[in-house]
This record gives sequence, C-alpha cells and structure tokens, in this order.
Amino acid sequence: MSRRALVTGGASGLGRALVELLVARGDRVLAVDLADDRPDSVPAGAEYRRLDVRSQQDWDAALAWVREEWGGLDLLVNNAGIATGGRIDVEAMADWERVVSINLLGVARGCHTVTPLLKEQRAGHIVNVASLAGLVHGPGMSSYNATKAGVVALSETLGFELGPWGIDVSVVCPAFFRTNLHESFAGKDTAMQEAGIRLITKASVDAADIAKVVLAGIDARKRVILTDRMGKQAYYGKRFVRPLYDRMMVAQAKRLARKAGADPGEYLP
Repeated sequence: MSRRALVTGGASGLGRALVELLVARGDRVLAVDLADDRPDSVPAGAEYRRLDVRSQQDWDAALAWVREEWGGLDLLVNNAGIATGGRIDVEAMADWERVVSINLLGVARGCHTVTPLLKEQRAGHIVNVASLAGLVHGPGMSSYNATKAGVVALSETLGFELGPWGIDVSVVCPAFFRTNLHESFAGKDTAMQEAGIRLITKASVDAADIAKVVLAGIDARKRVILTDRMGKQAYYGKRFVRPLYDRMMVAQAKRLARKAGADPGEYLP
C-alpha cells in the first residue's frame, strides 16, 4: 500500500537515499531541504519544498501542503542534521546553540507539528534519525552526543506517549557511514573535526547501504533501528559488558588528552 512520506534533509546523504527507496517502491514522497529551488539531487518522482527545520513557519507550511495535496501523512522521517565535534573547553557555546537548534529542536519541531494530524488519523509513523552517538558517548563529542541522546530520549518518550493513538515512533542509530555529513563541520576544535571527517569518509558502508537497513526497520516498526555490526557491538557492549566499555572510553580519553599535549596519567585510572 502506497504511503505518504515527508523526509527532511531529503536532498543529500541518508535522506536522499531514503527518498529514492521510498519512491522506487511506489510511495508518495515530499523531500524537504534548505535549497529554495529543487536540487538536481532530489530523486525523480519526489515532490520538493524548502524547509529549514529551525523555522516553525516552514513546518507549518509543509503541514498545510500535505493536508491539501495528500489529505494526510503516513510517515515523517526527521533526518536533517549536522555534524559537530569538540572538547568542552574548546568548542564555542555558539556551536552548541547551532547544533541543538538543528539536531534536537529541529526534530522536536517536526514531531510537534505533525502529531495533531497523526492523532486525527489515529495512525502514522515518526522516524527520528539520531546516531550511535545517542547511545554510546565517546569523549570529544559532547555537543553532538548530547543532541543525539536527546533525540533517542524524545523518541522513546513519544513511542509510549503516542502509542494509544496508533502512532509508531522509531529512532535510527547508525555508526559512521560515507555521506556528505562531514561538510557541515564548523567550529573551533579543528582536531576533533579532522578525526570525525576521517571516520566518515573512510567508512566501509555508504548512505545507500544504511538506507536499506533503515527502511527494513521502518517496515518492521522497530523502536530502535541499529544499522551495522559496529553499532550493535558498541551498544550491547555498553549494556552488558560495562567494565570493558568503560576501559575503552578511558583509553580513548587518554589518547585525546595526549594529543592536546597533556599527561592524564595521574588523573585517569
């Protein structure tokens, strides 16, 4: 059965890959992104509108569009986001404000905007794209980790809250995969950003690979969608082998401190 889907960040990366798969299976898709005019990258067969996830006005306009053109909405994919990396004493608070406004509040605005419609329908599915960083919190990524953990918490909360209306909520937590996400890095901590760029650009899987797993998880109505072996190992290691997880994170923190010219030996076990 054809679904009506809205995908944020739909002109590139994972968003574009999901739009392509949804269109290919016959779903009606509205891809939204920051460009005023339809980008060439948006897959043929999808509708396009400009939407800045920080703008309630843009969200209201998108909601009005789906009501008028489709009469409802079956699937919202809150995918739009940016990458950040920075140590707590290096990254500027302005960078914190930017990533919170997009990665966390952008998702919250999407959920807030479409929920009344989904409640009217007594059906629908919200899919929030977080990250493995929302479940596993390595050093040097405090702002990114915090926003993605917030998306995980929001998704779990809404899964219970909206369940009585027949609304499903899933959260996607991929590890590193090849995409253009690294192009959004900005801020003062260039060392952490360089490390993040390497992890993204050298990953063994790309957005198309991840999108196939995500779509299967959406179809299965999974609450948490883990997309790769690395993510599953890290997540379940933290849950069930916590001492090993802690040792790995302590070692990572020591390496980070030494790169910054400090000797953390007397402070860390």
